[in-house]
Amino acid sequence: MAKAPKRLASIRKKYDFTVERALKDAVTIIKDCATAKFDESFDIAVKLGVDPRKTDQIVRGSVSLPHGTGKSVRVLVLAKTPKDTEALNAGADYAGLEEYTEKIKNGWLDFDVVVATPDVMGEVGKLARILGPRGLMPNPKSGTVTLDIAKAVQEVKAGKIEYRVDKSGIVHGSIGKCSFPNDKIIENAAAFFSSVLRAKPSGAKGKYVKTIYVSSTMGPGVPVIEQSFQSSDK
Repeated sequence: MAKAPKRLASIRKKYDFTVERALKDAVTIIKDCATAKFDESFDIAVKLGVDPRKTDQIVRGSVSLPHGTGKSVRVLVLAKTPKDTEALNAGADYAGLEEYTEKIKNGWLDFDVVVATPDVMGEVGKLARILGPRGLMPNPKSGTVTLDIAKAVQEVKAGKIEYRVDKSGIVHGSIGKCSFPNDKIIENAAAFFSSVLRAKPSGAKGKYVKTIYVSSTMGPGVPVIEQSFQSSDK
């Protein structure tokens, strides 16, 4: 347990983590500091000037990362026949309705994303207390409530992620692995940030983006200059 603080202390001697960096420089620093014994995730957090307690200032959406997340995503599709078969053919890990709703009620949560067809949302709604707090509740705005099950499953498997502002006004997401080439991380970061900008709610007043940080799973965060995303988002 004593190794982690020593490792971080060594990292903090190399860089000043209070200085805002251009995105490309921040990516280089984060990758240099990702010294854990596993392939750390590359994360982004955007502090927004919104009040999440107000319904007209909720920020949520989804984005298809051009280079995926580097993670194996387990997809559960809640649907009746023949949509369940369509889901399995498209690559879903699990598909069905009654069997899986009962398993979830009994504590089963071995999945990362839930996709559902509109006709079963009455049943899925009964799971809201379980799925909602974990960010797993299907939602039409994020494309996880749809009749085009095959497309939804393929997009999630390819790297489509969802995000939602938390109670502190922060939107965050994992946008790759530190083993990714720099240019792929930069393009994923730019795609995520552009999506957050497009998701600006009508009720947001004043400065929308306050701060942006990138980090690895076990490393410190680096503040990023907002304008540097513009040259990265082609």
